[in-house]
Amino acid sequence: MAKITLDALAHSYLPHPKADRDYALKQLNHVWADGEAYALLGASGCGKTTLLNIISGLLTPSRGRILFNDRDVTQTSTAERNIAQVFQFPVVYDTMTVRANLAFPLKNRGAPAAYVAQRVQQIARMIGLEDMLERKARGLTADAKQKISLGRGMVREDVNAILFDEPLTVIDPQMKWELRTQLRALHREFGHTMIYVTHDQTEALTFADKVVVMHDGRVVQIGTPQELFETPEHTFVGYFIGSPGMNLLPATVAGDEARVGDSRVALGARYGALSGKVEIGVRPEFLRLNGVGAGLPVQVIRIEDVGRHKIVRARLDGHEINIVAPEGDQIAPGAAHVEADPRRVNVYVDDWRVQGEAA
Repeated sequence: MAKITLDALAHSYLPHPKADRDYALKQLNHVWADGEAYALLGASGCGKTTLLNIISGLLTPSRGRILFNDRDVTQTSTAERNIAQVFQFPVVYDTMTVRANLAFPLKNRGAPAAYVAQRVQQIARMIGLEDMLERKARGLTADAKQKISLGRGMVREDVNAILFDEPLTVIDPQMKWELRTQLRALHREFGHTMIYVTHDQTEALTFADKVVVMHDGRVVQIGTPQELFETPEHTFVGYFIGSPGMNLLPATVAGDEARVGDSRVALGARYGALSGKVEIGVRPEFLRLNGVGAGLPVQVIRIEDVGRHKIVRARLDGHEINIVAPEGDQIAPGAAHVEADPRRVNVYVDDWRVQGEAA
C-alpha cells in the first residue's frame, strides 16, 4: 500500500507545449492517502486515463514528479512500482483455465502453492467464479472474462495500489452493482490504495471514500460524496454530479443577498464586492415550490414523475431551473413561487466557489 504524491505534475502529448491549452493534464499538486479508495470522475477526454497511466508507469509525465511513500518513482517501470491495473476491456489468457488465470500473478512471483490455492479460491468466491475455475477462459462471456481481469488485479495482497480503468464497461447493470459491492468489501478487508476511473457518477459515489473530479485536464475538487453534493467547489462539479445537476443562475451579489433579474435570493453568508462572471448555484433538492405566495416567481413548464419524486422544469426570469418535489405534491403547470434554503445557496466567480463570511 502506498501514499501517492503528485508533485507539480503535468503532461502534454505535444513535443513542445507552450500554452496551458497544450496540456492534456494541467499542473497537479495532490497527496492521496495510503489505504483509501478514490474514484477519478469526469467526462471523456478530461485527463482521467492520462493521470492513471502516469501513476501506473505506462506514461512518463512532461513535468513534475510522482512519489510512492515519498520515493520518487517518476522514471521507474510499472513492475518496479508494484501496482496492479485492471483495464476497460478484459485481458485474459484464453488458453488457461480460470484458476490458472487468477493464480498467474502469484505464481509469477513465486508464492507458495498452498497460499496460491487459498487466495485463488477466496477471490473466485468474491467474483462469483467458483463454479468455473476449471473452465478455459476461451468461450466465456465478456462479463466472465472481465471478472477474471478484476480477480487477477485483486489477487495480490502486497501491491502498493490497485488501479481500475473503467473496469465495468462490459458488465451488465445488475452485475455492476454486485462487483462494486465486492470491491468495497475487498477494500475494507485488505485496505489497498485503490483508484477507480469512471465517467459514471453512480459508480464513483458508491465506490469511493473520496471522489477526484476532473475537468479540462484539472482536478477541480477532491471530496466525499456528501461534500461534492452539498458544496461543489466548481460549477462543473455541481453540473456533473446530481440528476438533475445544480441550477446555475447569473447574479449580482451584495452582502447577504443575490439578485437574479428582478428577483432577490437570500444568502446564508455575507460577501464583499465580486467581479468577473458571478453566479449562484443551488441544487434542485434544496428548492421548494409554494404555489402562489412567498418566494421567487417562476413559471412551471412541465412535471416529470420519476417514481420516488417529481422533477419540475420551470423558468425563472428567463432562465431554466429544475426543482425536485416530493412524490405526493400536487403541482400544475403555470405560475408558482419557489424558495431556496439560504444555507444551501453557493456563490461562484469565474466558475469557482467563493467562501462568504458568517451573516
